Amino acid sequence: MLSYRHGFHAGNHADVLKHLVQVLCLDYLQQKPTAVSYIDTHAGAGFYHFASAFSAQNREFDSGIAKLRSAAAGQDFPAPLQRYLDVINACCKDEAEGYPGSPAIALQLLREQDKAHLFELHPNDHENLRKRFHHSARINDSDGFAGLKALLPPPSKRALVLIDPPYEDKNDYRNVITALKDSQRRFPNGVYALWYPLIPRDESTDLGRRLKALSPKNYLHVKLTVQAPAGEHGMFGSAMFVINPPWQLATQLAEVMPILEQLLGNGEHSQFELNSATP
Repeated sequence: MLSYRHGFHAGNHADVLKHLVQVLCLDYLQQKPTAVSYIDTHAGAGFYHFASAFSAQNREFDSGIAKLRSAAAGQDFPAPLQRYLDVINACCKDEAEGYPGSPAIALQLLREQDKAHLFELHPNDHENLRKRFHHSARINDSDGFAGLKALLPPPSKRALVLIDPPYEDKNDYRNVITALKDSQRRFPNGVYALWYPLIPRDESTDLGRRLKALSPKNYLHVKLTVQAPAGEHGMFGSAMFVINPPWQLATQLAEVMPILEQLLGNGEHSQFELNSATP
């Protein structure tokens, strides 16, 4: 299914949560000089302009990154949240009215010895990705789930794998479990960060349990609810599940999540959940 375009949602509350975790995971992996492989299974277009027809239609960035930037002008954020915001602003230094996708964020952070592998099937988004980043990443117009098999384990034995399909197709819920099982067999020590939407569907409600079963002794699971569930398909929040999380990630998020709940949530129905297990 190729109808999904992330440009409609760029910079919203889900992007803030996803990219916060992405930045903190990459920072951790880069504490050692050994090369890091960054693998993005659903890379999108890589950068989104707020004036585009996609972003301007729903202006979801107004309730996400725009709120965060506005609040940052009047208060001091904890270091992990300020770090995320600094990276986003660095990505946007020449394009202030826009928001970076996960490829732009990763390539802002990756060092000379690190490698990026980006997968995107949508022809328009793939072309935008190729034009923008072909000098600095390996870009593939193929299925990211399948592409993982050829890249794991990486030569350096250090990698962050970001998995965030659109979930428009119910099969994506099954595909993420299958891909993670296979990836763990090939490369058990990789850091795997999976994003998924909180929607009133059994597939979403049950996904956390299924993910925990893959790595019951070494995981982090964080959810951010920003509004009350409405209808059968509306997204009321999102979640990140990390296998082999950085050891300090739970502490960093415990400091940040109350602020995100307050700033990005919509009244009494906003909340966050954070739980983890370490060996």
